[in-house]
Amino acid sequence: MTTATLSSDAEDDASAEDGAPEDGATSTPAKSRRKRLLLICAAATLLLLGGGAAAWWWFHRAPAIEAPEPATAEELVDVPPLTINLRSADGSAHMLRVHVMLVPGTATKEAVTAGLPIILDGLQPFLRELRPEDVAGAAATFRVKEEMLVRANAAIGPGAVRDVLIQDLVQQ
Repeated sequence: MTTATLSSDAEDDASAEDGAPEDGATSTPAKSRRKRLLLICAAATLLLLGGGAAAWWWFHRAPAIEAPEPATAEELVDVPPLTINLRSADGSAHMLRVHVMLVPGTATKEAVTAGLPIILDGLQPFLRELRPEDVAGAAATFRVKEEMLVRANAAIGPGAVRDVLIQDLVQQ
């Protein structure tokens, strides 16, 4: 017997023991499972690499949003203090003293200062409709501040005022 015959006989014996057909097909259950496992590992690796690439693209596709620079004291527009009568259900006199500063947004300080009479004209009716309970507490103060910002921007243009800084809010 030659070497080629020995190896051929060994392969025939091995395939007969595994239960594989002797017609030359090499698809055994163990090899099939190994191929399936290899395919699953390859798919998982591609999925992880694709997900990592997508995450990198998502977080690096747009420049980071920069925080607006804080306003300096020279940029602020000081609104004269206002003393307002508050509405009350019991008819008693309640007063509100408000002193705010405006932070210019898209408009210049000069433009906001020039529009100050129009801003005050928009704030007066809102402030006069407030009741004592409308200005009680931190959350109420925040709502009043936000409403004043909306009305200031409505008076002189969208985005013209970036923020309203409450300096004094006293109920008497």
